[in-house]
Amino acid sequence: MATTTSITTTYAGEFAGEYIAAALLEGSTISNGGITVKPNVKLKEVIKKVATDDIVKDATCDFDATSTITLTERILAPEEQQVNLQLCKKDFISDWEALSMGFSAHSNMPSKFSDFLIAHVAAKVAQRTEQSIWAGATSNNGQFNGLTTQIALDAGLPAAQEIAAGAVTSSNVITKLGSIVDAIPSKLYGSEDLNIYVSQNIARSYVRALGGFGASGLGAAGTNAQGTQWWNNGSLSFDGVSLFVANGLADNTAVAAEKSNIFFGTGLLSDHNEVKVIDMADLDGSQNVRVVMRFSAGVQYGIVEDIVTYGITNSAN
Repeated sequence: MATTTSITTTYAGEFAGEYIAAALLEGSTISNGGITVKPNVKLKEVIKKVATDDIVKDATCDFDATSTITLTERILAPEEQQVNLQLCKKDFISDWEALSMGFSAHSNMPSKFSDFLIAHVAAKVAQRTEQSIWAGATSNNGQFNGLTTQIALDAGLPAAQEIAAGAVTSSNVITKLGSIVDAIPSKLYGSEDLNIYVSQNIARSYVRALGGFGASGLGAAGTNAQGTQWWNNGSLSFDGVSLFVANGLADNTAVAAEKSNIFFGTGLLSDHNEVKVIDMADLDGSQNVRVVMRFSAGVQYGIVEDIVTYGITNSAN
């Protein structure tokens, strides 16, 4: 009789948070520190915005409260999401056993089949979360409204800070990035946490451009005369502003903003989280395994006037 592999472990409670963390925090925007993370947001969190007029006045002998302070707010409200997955053990167990027994170059294969399943699902959740952070729409099942979705509906974005869309290539990327930097408000330029968040195709075009061509003052041999070999996955910057490759951004889109002005909220450490791997063999005699994950996620920005966009159509402008 063939040996039957049965999963008897169920993960829930405190340990579950580790898997939720892996799922939510492995998207490039979060794991690479490109956004301010607010955990333990069970329902919503209010982001206060303070605006003042010219508060410095000519001195007098009296107290004259003539300045104006305006308090407004934005709401960060993570949406609850879930993974309900059912699969047959026999479709996966042979691959897992081969890898875990050493017949592969993968040396970090988990020793338990349940860990293998959770790691696989967590990677998929991370990918989905990264996409939602930037371009998600709550009308799509399994997504929440992303930053570009919200900005596109915000009438407060100055028209001068909305750069028109256009395909970005290695021959025009210098000009395109320059237009973004030129639109950054003077009060933001030089901020230590200011980034230009760019899509992958813009980043690739910029790397290739710096690899060498005759335009924009660059020689044919490119940066450090190394041609297309100059870059080794290091940091990128343009005109003194850091470039952050946001994998969730759609092609030919970019957002310039301070990290401290954009927020990712989740109930990561709250009671809403649970991760379970349930072997159905003892319940219904089947070879099915169910993976259940529950979590919450959402994004918000603070001050839209401190944001510059490229290729994001604002219906209010």
